[in-house]
Formats: sequence, C-alpha cells, structure tokens
Amino acid sequence: MSLQSSELVLNADGSIYHLGLLPEDLAQTVILVGDPRRVARITEHFDNVDLKKQKREFVTHTGYFRGKRITVMSTGMGTDNIDIALTELDALVNIDLKESRIKEGSVSLDIIRIGTTGSIREEIPVGSFITSEWAIGFDGLIYYYKSDDILNTEISEAFIKHTGWASNKAMPYVVKGNEYLIDKLSSDSTIKGFTGTNIGFYGPQGRVLRAGIPDPDMNEKIASFNYKGHAITNLEMETSGIYGLSRLLGHRAVSMNVVLANRATGEFAENTKEPVDKLIEYSLERIAK
Repeated sequence: MSLQSSELVLNADGSIYHLGLLPEDLAQTVILVGDPRRVARITEHFDNVDLKKQKREFVTHTGYFRGKRITVMSTGMGTDNIDIALTELDALVNIDLKESRIKEGSVSLDIIRIGTTGSIREEIPVGSFITSEWAIGFDGLIYYYKSDDILNTEISEAFIKHTGWASNKAMPYVVKGNEYLIDKLSSDSTIKGFTGTNIGFYGPQGRVLRAGIPDPDMNEKIASFNYKGHAITNLEMETSGIYGLSRLLGHRAVSMNVVLANRATGEFAENTKEPVDKLIEYSLERIAK
C-alpha cells in the first residue's frame, strides 16, 4: 500500500521534505549536532567531504573519516526538531521514496549525538564528557507514538513520586540508549550518565531571568533522585527524543555530551570552543575504531 503524499512529503527533486536529502546522500553512521555551524567543525577533520546540503536549520555533510563513510547533520534545538530529523532519516533508508511504500526488511542506522549539556552534580565539573546510558524526557514526544514496550515505567513512576511532578506538565518517560554504541564511545575519559531532556533552556531547566517558575526547587529534587543506582547527571534538550525514536524505529543511538555549565556550582565554561572541539575529536576517534 502506497503512503499518501500528505504523509510522506517530498520535494520536487524527490528528496525528503525537511532535510532535503536523497537516500544516496546518507551514510549508515550519522552524527547529529544541534548547532548548524558545528557540522563544518566536525567535517574539517574528514579525509574528504563529497556532499554538502542545507535546508532550513538542517545542514548535512557526508564524507569519509579514516575510510569510514559518515554523515554529519544539524537538527537545531529541541525534541520537536528531533521528531522531524529522526523520522526523515529513517524514511531515507526504510521507505522507497519513488514508490511511496515501506520497504521489506529494515535498515538500522548508527546515530551519535555530539552535544553540550549542563551538569546538575557538583562532582561532574565543566569540561567532563558524559555518555548518556539512560535518558528521561520531560518533553512528552514519545507519547505521540506507540511506545509502551520501550519505556522503563518503574523508574519514571519513582521519579514522578519523588519530585511531586505537576500533573499539568508532560509525563516524564525513561528510555535507554544502545548498549553497543554506549560501550564503543565510553572510556576512562567519559562518565556514564542519566540525562534529563527538557523542552526549553530557561524555565524548563530552572533558569530564572524575569519570568518566575512554579517550583524553584525542581533542579534540587531532580539531583536528589536516585532509584536503584539511577541518578540523573545532566540536563539538555535532545537525547530522550533521539533514544525514543531510535528504539521505536530500530536504530542504534548514543548521546555524547560535554559539560559547559555546572548548575550546582553556578559555573559556566569561559571558553566553550575548546571543550566542544575535544569532544568532537574524541568521538571521531571512537567511531572510527
């Protein structure tokens, strides 16, 4: 059965609607970044780049690093953009775009997020690398899909009870990253983390400038949560969406985070470029092995 054109939306050249990509543009290993400018910061390390495309905030380069074909793509910030990015990446490999039908069998992508984050623990300082073993999403994205089988409701229910989570907010959900990629990207230089994914940078992460927030102690409640050794380490804006959709669609995903802020101490990195560049170099080395 063919997919309706209102569901599988394509551009005039046959490329997928938002990303502007054709199936042949995509490598099986995909690095995702939030900032469009970070794409070139990664691919400047490549042996060569044979494709560069941009549509909206989605900047895509595909090339080779030490003989391995890799696609680097920016998503912009937030799980709403992740919904678009992951769904369309999956469509590129698992849907026949010319025939508008789902292919038999399925192709699994390796998806690696290289991003920035804020630690909520004093013992995880600015400059640390966190490999997200688990993610807890405060964004609600995964509930728009049939996702019961991939969620750890035991942890999320304990978190809701511990924090007194408000019923008018999206219900938190907990999902695990891919163990193979977590092990591949982990080393003595990284910390295995439990990452909280927020729907914004200010109020949703407890930052107050002029607009007040209903629970000023929420970050402390999040930091004090520990369920059978599962303690939340950091906050950012994409990981839960990447993990949830990757699990649903049959892809392998890991989120690599460099700490630029320590919310417990109030510290922010004086030089943000250096730690991000170090994470890029570290991650490429591990991916190429």
